[in-house]
Amino acid sequence: YRKGWVDMKTVLLFGFSSIFTVFAIRKLIMPLIPVSFHVLDLEISVSFITMLLFALLMLIASVSMIKGASGKENKIAGDRNIFLLSAYGVGIGLITGFLGAGGGFLLIPALIILLRMPMKKAVGTSLLIIALNSLIGFVADAGQYDINWMLLGSVSLIAIVGVIAGGRLSRNIGGNSLKKGFGWFVMTMGVFIILRETVLR
Repeated sequence: YRKGWVDMKTVLLFGFSSIFTVFAIRKLIMPLIPVSFHVLDLEISVSFITMLLFALLMLIASVSMIKGASGKENKIAGDRNIFLLSAYGVGIGLITGFLGAGGGFLLIPALIILLRMPMKKAVGTSLLIIALNSLIGFVADAGQYDINWMLLGSVSLIAIVGVIAGGRLSRNIGGNSLKKGFGWFVMTMGVFIILRETVLR
């Protein structure tokens, strides 16, 4: 935040709408959705459909980021009116709410592509939004599922170390290089999810 890598207007407007959406989805809608449904004689799980859709969105976002990394990086974010920020936030909130995770893979591309935000500011802004989203999602789910506190603590500790290490490494890497690298990473994960849900099942 002190380095100017967090856009508080985006956090407040984009973040608030996404947080509200995540809470509503996890608390009110998810308990009503069946685990699977039948099409003719074929049983299809809801998680299978959502993961494939998520992977497709990841591939689309990754291509946009990789192509956009060849030009000059924006130093100033584009138009960020209240309606657009809120609408984008609801979209990311829907994805995060239904999948339970993964919104971060689309949040950074959304900030870069839709809001034309510089890469490093998009990363810093997304981290704060994701942290708030995760906290709200956790609170909404806390009374509905058994929580593995040991696993939660271990993953959280590793994530904190990764954030600190990544922040230090990013000081020496240009925004366009980060954007392109993240784009390839998102594409790789998207392909992996598709293979895991289809070929590797």
